[in-house]
Amino acid sequence: MSDDIPAMTRFPVPDVDELPDDLRERIDEEEARAGFVPNVFLAYGYKPSHFRAFFDYYDALVEDTALEREEVEMIVVAVSGANDCYYCNVAHGALVRIYADDPHLADQLVSNHRIADINDAHRAMLDLAVKLTEEPAEVDEADFESLRDHGFSQEAIWDIGSVAAFFNLSNRMAHLADMRPNAEFHTMGR
Repeated sequence: MSDDIPAMTRFPVPDVDELPDDLRERIDEEEARAGFVPNVFLAYGYKPSHFRAFFDYYDALVEDTALEREEVEMIVVAVSGANDCYYCNVAHGALVRIYADDPHLADQLVSNHRIADINDAHRAMLDLAVKLTEEPAEVDEADFESLRDHGFSQEAIWDIGSVAAFFNLSNRMAHLADMRPNAEFHTMGR
């Protein structure tokens, strides 16, 4: 963890050594993989049962999906941009840069996915994700038809909605806790 950036400011950040064994193991695995501990792990350590549920669902979203990892991250950033979520914009923006191999795409998606340099299928995908974020009651069959016309399966449409819904929750928790992105995220993939 970057010593100068707290994981969150509105709740106490737990000491990793005092967390249950399974959480410490997961945090150690992430640190070994990434080279640092993303602050979201430390923040969710505040409530171990929520940590487990949050990361189990996150794992399902990125491992059992009809979407490419780049697409999952694009959805996260477009939704987080709509929600002004600083933590997810920075952390998942880094992942967009890495998975899409594009140093500019995340910045475009955070600002406005409609002006991003993406294909029509990805624009339709992000249109649904942002509509589900900003006007959920307005999602209708025309949104599904647009996605089907662009080659998305029923399962992929479910996955688009699931990622969008989960990151609406994540964004709101990041706002509540005032989660702060690690300094490392700002430079990854640039």
